Formats: sequence, structure tokens, C-alpha cells
Amino acid sequence: MLVRIVKMSFEPTKIEEFLANFEAVKEKIRNFEGCKFLELYRDQNTTNIFFTYSYWNSEDDLNNYRHSELFKGVWANTKPLFNAKPEAWSVDKIASLK
Repeated sequence: MLVRIVKMSFEPTKIEEFLANFEAVKEKIRNFEGCKFLELYRDQNTTNIFFTYSYWNSEDDLNNYRHSELFKGVWANTKPLFNAKPEAWSVDKIASLK
């Protein structure tokens, strides 16, 4: 399993537009083949910074999403809203406690 973390910083005036876009596509992303989990986080102190946190079966599944028409549409709507370059990490889960 691959864990994908993406940090996104938005123009403050564009936050509501981003949230509306995310609401419209979140189920499609979550139901994309290979995606097992999806969450959206917002920084408590810098409220125009958001993170997506997702689980993918494999790097191939993530790459299939990243090259899909769904991603292209999501990215086309999201990219103009940024005020800084997004950052992304693909990581392996080492430990999880409940």
C-alpha cells in the first residue's frame, strides 16, 4: 500500500471555490480503482493550507489516477487557485495505532 500526502496552498479568496470543487469530486476520487481511503485536512493556523491524504493499492494505481481524465479535470479546476507550488509525497506506512 502507498500513502499519498499532498500539500496545497490557496489564495484565501479561492478557498470556497476549492472546497466546492473538492465536494463535487471527492467520491469519484475515492472510488477510482486502487484508491482505498481519502481525507482532506486544513491547517489550524494557516487556514489557506490544505492536505489530501489517500491510500492507494500501488504506485501503478496512483499513476493511473494521475493520468486519468478525472485527474486532468480536477487539476484543471484546482491549479489556478494555488498561491504556491503544491508539494506531494508518496510514503510507506510504518506503524498505525488506534
